[in-house]
Amino acid sequence: MKKVILILAVVFAGSLAVNAQGGFQRRTVEERVASVHQKIDSAFKLDNAKLTQVDSIFASYYRSTDKLREEMMNGGGQPDFQAMREKMQPYTDDRDKKLQGVLSEAQYKTWKDAIEPSMRPRRPGGGGNR
Repeated sequence: MKKVILILAVVFAGSLAVNAQGGFQRRTVEERVASVHQKIDSAFKLDNAKLTQVDSIFASYYRSTDKLREEMMNGGGQPDFQAMREKMQPYTDDRDKKLQGVLSEAQYKTWKDAIEPSMRPRRPGGGGNR
């Protein structure tokens, strides 16, 4: 129970920090990896070898998705976000498969249920179709 409270506190603090920054600006791969590193380290207290593996997994994932995003955005016209999401899914699946090899089953479940949703970028004004 204490771990769940701790994780929720970390997620809440992270969301406050993101909202306090104001406008949307794409962060670098290194900044995003550092953010994931901090959240996973504070939630699970992994040893350095596992943290290094997690950092490598996320660095590769972010580089791949950034490259795909750039290719799709440079195609001209209005970007098709649904198509982009579908093309990124194999990268996400690969990342998750690798994480399952590093994290325990309980840690992975916590990652998917609590930490990963908190890492998704928030659009100003709540986003969505209006």
